[in-house]
Amino acid sequence: MFRRKGGGEKVVVLGLDGAPYTMIKQLAEDGVMPNMRSIINKGNFYQMNTSIPEISSVAWTTFMTGKNPGEHAIFGFTDLAHQSYRLRFPNFADLKSPPLWEEIEKENKRTVVINLPSTYPAKPIKGILISGFVALWIEKASYPERIVPFLKSIGYRIDVDTLKAQEDKNFLLKDLRETLNIREKAIAHFWDEENWDLFIAVVTGTDRLQHFLMDAYSDRTHQHHQSFLDYYNQVDCRVVKRINERIDRYTHLIVMSDHGFTPIEKEVYLNRWLLEEGYVKFKSKNPETIEDIDEGTRIFVLDPGRFYVNMKDRYPSGTIVSADEYNELLDEIISKLELLEYKGKKVIDRVFRREELYSGPYAGQGPDLVARSNYGFDLKGNVKSKKVFGNSFLVGMHTQDDAFVIVPEGTKFNAKPHISQIKDIILRLIG
Repeated sequence: MFRRKGGGEKVVVLGLDGAPYTMIKQLAEDGVMPNMRSIINKGNFYQMNTSIPEISSVAWTTFMTGKNPGEHAIFGFTDLAHQSYRLRFPNFADLKSPPLWEEIEKENKRTVVINLPSTYPAKPIKGILISGFVALWIEKASYPERIVPFLKSIGYRIDVDTLKAQEDKNFLLKDLRETLNIREKAIAHFWDEENWDLFIAVVTGTDRLQHFLMDAYSDRTHQHHQSFLDYYNQVDCRVVKRINERIDRYTHLIVMSDHGFTPIEKEVYLNRWLLEEGYVKFKSKNPETIEDIDEGTRIFVLDPGRFYVNMKDRYPSGTIVSADEYNELLDEIISKLELLEYKGKKVIDRVFRREELYSGPYAGQGPDLVARSNYGFDLKGNVKSKKVFGNSFLVGMHTQDDAFVIVPEGTKFNAKPHISQIKDIILRLIG
């Protein structure tokens, strides 16, 4: 298992979705992840910043392109159809910048990509591509078509059953273990059977574990505390170890996450806040989606903290016309968000204007403001809530400043790296 096939300089990227630098450091030091500790000791281990907003669709797309959303055009898991309030789900077909493997294909190099989020539906590649979430059908998530029978034979899963996990944490833990075992089989198979120069594999179970059981990590008395640690140990022994053992002097290993994680104190329903402040109006007292926006709305929110001004030339019920009115509204919203508190705690760390985050031909499609919260406050665009603050089945949230990356010994950063820099590191290493 896990033979190295082919010649020349190679790069392996192992992604642990949502694994925080602070947690990986602690788990390595405590002996839960001894193989990760070995990789850390041999390379350079950095805390890393990620995209804003700090969600996987934007973060992994920024990783694979090395570009900001103003260039790659993916701003979130959801977006609005042109000149409407109709929600749509951007996918790989919407990507406007080439992923890094297209660049090495010019040198006739081959890539294997397994479970990388935001690569559905799978596009042709010189090599193998198995899409990560959000992916609906294995047939559309796989390229080339010849790999589908093998994936079905091992019961390949794109993701765990998150709906059932909401009700049954024991089921979640079992599903995570089973999905990890299947993922390991797929990694081993394509490592052995394909010629490749770049190998990218992502474990997304880490993210799922933390969304549902982040409190189990920090609370030693939690009934699932040991199970939480056991899962990370399984990732370490089943995937990290077996890859690390097969890294030779011609193969460079990068291990990374796409964002950090922290426990949730409160979810913050920003459209409810806007409603109470008089900035958004809905057609009924019980709106279902953002499509229920009504006349008189000045600004609204999409997940996780993306504010869109209701411009007259952009939306059907737009009310904002002039640049002065637009800028005054943004100033007003920023000032009020900076004062937003819960039990004496400031909710918002910083609010970014569009031009502070995005540059490129698609920057104008992005949100007008993006709010980054302080730890513990999970920003939501949900329109159904009757309160500004609440809680759901989720106990863990993403963070922007606590991702991690381990790069080979000869590779260094002069300052805290950003996820957009990893692509160039890969291209340099692969030659």
